[in-house]
Amino acid sequence: MAATTDEQIEEVRRLVASIPSGFVATYGDIADAVGLSSPRTVGWIMRTDSSDLPWHRVLGASGKPAAHLAHRQIAKLELEGVPIKDGRIDMSRARHTFP
Repeated sequence: MAATTDEQIEEVRRLVASIPSGFVATYGDIADAVGLSSPRTVGWIMRTDSSDLPWHRVLGASGKPAAHLAHRQIAKLELEGVPIKDGRIDMSRARHTFP
């Protein structure tokens, strides 16, 4: 597996920062947009370098937040008007697409 470059890390950060309020993207959406081989790489970047980003707008493909973040993440997304039902984001309505 090739090492993740500084340029790829910065592109992930830029894309996360570009997700508008009221919308979300998946780790896979971001990986695809950057050309990364795995959504897990985006997760690693988010775990290590996202405190100044709207981290709450990035989810797994299921639209369900990780259990350890669910309460905080759902609360932040609700404030932004993201459509949520039964603890899951309505991805068909809230998914942001990158140009």
